[in-house]
Amino acid sequence: MLAALVDESGAIRERGEQDIVDHDPDVVTGLIEKAVDEVRSKHVEIASIGLGSPGNIDPATGVVEYSPNFNWRNVPLGQKLHERLGVPVLIGNDARCATLGEYTFGTGAGTQDFVLLTLGTGIGGGIVAGGTLILGQSAGAGEIGHHQIRATDGFICGCGKTGCFEAQASGTGLIRHALALAHSFPRSTLVSGKPEKLGSKSIRRAAEAGDPHGLAAWTRYIDDLARGIANVIAFVNPQMIALGGGVASAGTFMLDALGPKVDEYTTMVPRGKTKIVTATLGNDAGAIGAATMARRGGLTAKA
Repeated sequence: MLAALVDESGAIRERGEQDIVDHDPDVVTGLIEKAVDEVRSKHVEIASIGLGSPGNIDPATGVVEYSPNFNWRNVPLGQKLHERLGVPVLIGNDARCATLGEYTFGTGAGTQDFVLLTLGTGIGGGIVAGGTLILGQSAGAGEIGHHQIRATDGFICGCGKTGCFEAQASGTGLIRHALALAHSFPRSTLVSGKPEKLGSKSIRRAAEAGDPHGLAAWTRYIDDLARGIANVIAFVNPQMIALGGGVASAGTFMLDALGPKVDEYTTMVPRGKTKIVTATLGNDAGAIGAATMARRGGLTAKA
């Protein structure tokens, strides 16, 4: 968990971090208070705080209605933090905060139609259409990771469905592709010893080095990632899709393979019109977006 003092240009001036290992709401709010106090003790009084939290959030009340990551239901996080910190606290979904940050101060700056996909343990993200961050009637819009791309033959997703975009094309999905193919590569060094230690970075590096097992897993992964991105293009036809998260650090190795596949699966909108890039703010996007939310009084892309 990162607490950050962010200036009007989107630059982080101070930061404080805490590891969250206990998901009890009171423990988590205590850690947030500690990190915030660490940051604001060095500066003048802070007028308001923005916070990005995993899960479905009611922005009007600051209640985390459901967070599968933390196994929370109807936790009044905003109220708890306001009582502890003594200032207004605005809360939004963490992926939507990251989208706002990347749209305002990262690769999305200057666009009107923009999508952020964060490729980590899962797939988060958000959609900006016509310069407006799309939230939906209950602030639940943007769960791009949970449309199904392999509903009959895919991996089981954490949400319970089969073949979700997240299950197939997140960093976890890349690992699952490698494990599913392991029987075809009995001499592979990727899964020798302790397969539970296998990571997405090691698979990508193996693919870059020409390892047959790594390449096979990477090829399947890119195919699934392209299918999901082509669907996103069909849904919202954005000017730009930015890829963030750990897997996107592959850079041109990913983008060079991804572009032709996305074009192959793009049918009902003009091919090659959506620019696919890597995000620039990295893991700071969520904090920068949350601070922007606090400054603007809500999750709005309008300055």
